[in-house]
Amino acid sequence: MIYRVLAEATMVVHFLFIAFVVTGGFLAWRWPRVIWLHLAAAAWGLCIVVFALNCPLTHVEDWARERAGQSGLERGFIDTYLTGVMYPERYLDEVRLLIAVVVAVSYTGVVIRWRRRRG
Repeated sequence: MIYRVLAEATMVVHFLFIAFVVTGGFLAWRWPRVIWLHLAAAAWGLCIVVFALNCPLTHVEDWARERAGQSGLERGFIDTYLTGVMYPERYLDEVRLLIAVVVAVSYTGVVIRWRRRRG
């Protein structure tokens, strides 16, 4: 039972991390120091996509699911829970581009707000 709870909790944390990667720059509009955490998260997300790295959260979820007697993630977190579920697989490149645009817009807003505060 504990492993199943751990697997589910890891899945939730993973979703929250991805949501933070996508929208965390907007949090820095209100709380400017968040930008440093977001830069690290966005860099990690970019590295995972560019270098096809395995996320440690995926590993933890797999491990916990296997200990709970379930099958692990055959593909990866995003491929299992998002691609083909939240959007069609054929739009993966467009979704990635949209995420990059959202992050760029949020950073543009951060810079504009910082300049207004200083000026």
